[in-house]
Amino acid sequence: MSDEYDLDAGPDPATFAAATAEPDIDEETDDPVYAVGVGPGNQEYLTPRGERAIREADVVVGFTTVVEFVEDLTDADLLTCGYKDEAEALEEFGERVAAGESGTAVAMGDPNHSGYQFVGKVQDAVEQASTSPDSQARQDAVEREASEIPVRVIPGISAIQMAASRARTPMEDTEFVTLHKSGDLESDMDRLVAAVTDDERHLLTLPRPYDRMPGDIAATLLEAGADPDLEALVLEKLTHDAEEIHRFTLGELSEHAGGNGPDDTPFSDLVVLAVRQPV
Repeated sequence: MSDEYDLDAGPDPATFAAATAEPDIDEETDDPVYAVGVGPGNQEYLTPRGERAIREADVVVGFTTVVEFVEDLTDADLLTCGYKDEAEALEEFGERVAAGESGTAVAMGDPNHSGYQFVGKVQDAVEQASTSPDSQARQDAVEREASEIPVRVIPGISAIQMAASRARTPMEDTEFVTLHKSGDLESDMDRLVAAVTDDERHLLTLPRPYDRMPGDIAATLLEAGADPDLEALVLEKLTHDAEEIHRFTLGELSEHAGGNGPDDTPFSDLVVLAVRQPV
């Protein structure tokens, strides 16, 4: 993957991250970069292994709202960013890792449940910094084979797992579809429609703020022929003090469709939609 990518045209960083299986890694000798899922925003749900990777890092990178959840667990330098300056933060992270510092990237929840675009960007930043012949970091890495720095994913507890527990939707009977990503969502919308209308499976989905929120998804399902009486749960701010579960029929939830901003929906951006099939 090159430095320049268009998520509507490709390549998608998630595809880059999933192109091959993770290599065999000896964590004692290979000094991997870690991509850690920090859980749903409550430190009680951060795994001990993830906490250790954060605590032992020299430099931690992630979105500001994610880093804030773990900043008191480490003395590492914190590289925080938003969408606009994500590339710059990851470039600095890659350069520092290539120069020999230990690095950990943090993502909300579990990278395997919606974070592979971020994992792909981290992996690409590390590879770019490690292999550039003009990189000062590469020149400094005399004793380290920087071009072979692996990225190890440390999974976390996802809001999806919490939602499955609250909604009592066993994962083996449930289709999970994430819309919480950049780029075109047509194939993802087709998957969630098929799950509810054709396969008659429970559905767990991460909406995308704010153009694919729970009301919009409900409206799409109804247009495709879903039963308007299906139970729909909007699970908001799971594991936080402000956790709330909103209960609707699919038809009722569709009344909240429309708009593309935070003022156009009654729900925050920290939501999971569960659609339950009758038992």
